[in-house]
Amino acid sequence: MATSRAETRTGGRPASTGVIAGNFALSVGRPDKPTPTEWRWVLLSDVARLETGHTPSRRHPEYWGGDVPWIGIKDATENHGRVIWDTAQHTNKLGLANSSARILPTNTVCLSRTASVGYVVVMGRPMATSQDFVNWVCSDAIDHCFLKYVLLAERSAFLRFASGTTHQTIYFPEVKAFYVCLPSVIEQRSIAHILGTLDDKIELNRRMSETLEAIARALFKSWFVNFDPVRAKAEGRDPGLPKRLAGLFPTRLVDSELGEIPEGWSATRWGELVTLEYGRSLEGYSDAIGAYAVYGTNGRIGRHSEPLCKHPGIIIGRKGAYRGVHFCSEPFFVIDTAFYVEARKPVELRWAYYELLRQDINGMDSGSAIPSTSRDDFYALPVLHPPFEVQQAFAQTLSPLWVKQAQAENESDALAIVREALLSRLISGELRVKDSERLQGGAV
Repeated sequence: MATSRAETRTGGRPASTGVIAGNFALSVGRPDKPTPTEWRWVLLSDVARLETGHTPSRRHPEYWGGDVPWIGIKDATENHGRVIWDTAQHTNKLGLANSSARILPTNTVCLSRTASVGYVVVMGRPMATSQDFVNWVCSDAIDHCFLKYVLLAERSAFLRFASGTTHQTIYFPEVKAFYVCLPSVIEQRSIAHILGTLDDKIELNRRMSETLEAIARALFKSWFVNFDPVRAKAEGRDPGLPKRLAGLFPTRLVDSELGEIPEGWSATRWGELVTLEYGRSLEGYSDAIGAYAVYGTNGRIGRHSEPLCKHPGIIIGRKGAYRGVHFCSEPFFVIDTAFYVEARKPVELRWAYYELLRQDINGMDSGSAIPSTSRDDFYALPVLHPPFEVQQAFAQTLSPLWVKQAQAENESDALAIVREALLSRLISGELRVKDSERLQGGAV
């Protein structure tokens, strides 16, 4: 029996009376679609309390900066499909008291319904959200992880549920009419466990990669920002490096237009070291097929059968409000919202990647309606240029870590393919739990 639910607080128009079928197990309105044996179509708001969010006034800074995590669109896009434990912004009791936002409990399932439609996160602790989300507090009749996977499986259907000219939005009459196809709670949990086991391993790999990345950034900062080996030698201390590496660093700092830098190193401009090459438009990339990664302005977006850059390299976002810097350790394709970097002079691309992460790429707007990186402004940026031998030593020192990082990412890619193959079939009931366990085999 489901636990009692507090009254849904969304207001507005009543539920839509039309029917817009989803792909697998979700629909606006009850669809005329048969269910798998022992499954049933259920109005989602009958088994989960529907909630929305709100944004406390930005005109009152005292409403912000407290201890209540507040989920915005950026939090969802960066954590799609995952449990979220913290957010970029926080509100407080005063902000909640003076807005329609309220704290929702752990395991609340959140779906972005406007601006960027279709991103799904689960609250790892009590939080509030913006009005860009619809949120479900699940009763004991529906497993929150199962609901998450239903929403993930139905992502391509959400634009059918949405409307609008400037921004696509799923409006509340449609959300209130969501029907979900449910098996028993025991089977829901079994399905969620199978998919969750794969996701847990992917998450473990992601965290390991983050740790390895933090080590690499710390070494870069020590060598190329704080100049720790040079300062140690200048003070007569042991730099803590093998003799071969220690010998690559000078014994003093000298003045330059960039401030103090190691003797023998130079201050130059990015345009002297590299060029930014345009990506190309591309049809037909996907999340699963093709040998080569496809990158856009915010990172990897799929795979393709042919590379554009035929060696490992750096990708720099060209268009959009946020434009990232990314590294790919294999040949890759770049679409036309991004650049890829080619060296003019001998440059170790791994060193250049970490140096570029320090630059304010998003501050180089061209002044057009859509923010974009100006190549001329980029080329004019000053940069410290260490001798190539030092750059090489940096890359060689960290190479074993990057190999482990690549192995973890490749394993996660393989696991993601297995998960995607299972997701739609499990959520639709086409594949039942015992069959999926057999097919999953040794994937985890």
